[in-house]
Amino acid sequence: MLKLQDVSFGVEGEHVKKDILQNINLEIEDKKFIVLTGPNGGGKSSLAKVIAGIERPTSGRLFLDDTDITDLSVTERARLGISFAFQQPVRFKGITVKDLILLASGNPKLSTVGACEYLAEVGLCARDYINREVDGSLSGGELKRIEIATVLARDTRISVFDEPEAGIDLWSFHNLIRVFEKMHRNKERSIVIISHQERILGIADEIVVIADGTVKKKGSREEILPELLEAAGGGCRYYRDMPQEEA
Repeated sequence: MLKLQDVSFGVEGEHVKKDILQNINLEIEDKKFIVLTGPNGGGKSSLAKVIAGIERPTSGRLFLDDTDITDLSVTERARLGISFAFQQPVRFKGITVKDLILLASGNPKLSTVGACEYLAEVGLCARDYINREVDGSLSGGELKRIEIATVLARDTRISVFDEPEAGIDLWSFHNLIRVFEKMHRNKERSIVIISHQERILGIADEIVVIADGTVKKKGSREEILPELLEAAGGGCRYYRDMPQEEA
């Protein structure tokens, strides 16, 4: 279980201090599918980065089971089994897709066929991508799917995804839903996804609504999703279909 106790996070400029997260208390149980949702700017991405160790909380503690991981780096948390997929993946000139998947898997003996299977999982034709560099020649949607393939290859205890549907086309979105459903059926890993998409919200075990840096609501999808859809006209964006975007 991942447990956050009174976690706050803020940033300081030259003349201003901004509180982004305020006293977050949250438990992510083992083998659960959790969706973090809520209005833009509410603190969801910051919370995900605090969980992954990319950002350090200004106060509060994080525990993985009985281990205090508050002061551990993103690398140390990755070794404990916490992975993170960025909303805008990083490009790596000079590194091929195969290299990235091999690094992610931690298995230097992973075959090319094995690496290709992870690409197929996210709807990419392996022969067209396995030897390509992870550089500017790839679209945002392609990079997103490659990054998700690396998370699958890592097979970590807790996988955190920041809006995985952003920048991908409708067909790829439906394919990703199948990927997440398959991960969830495995029942051996926890999944945390930031999303506004009804299709993703609809397969969650629990939905957590983050707004103004605090947890406003949390509960099962049966409890929370109808309220969100009813309130959608009031400013929150919950989409029933993905827009057609770049592949």
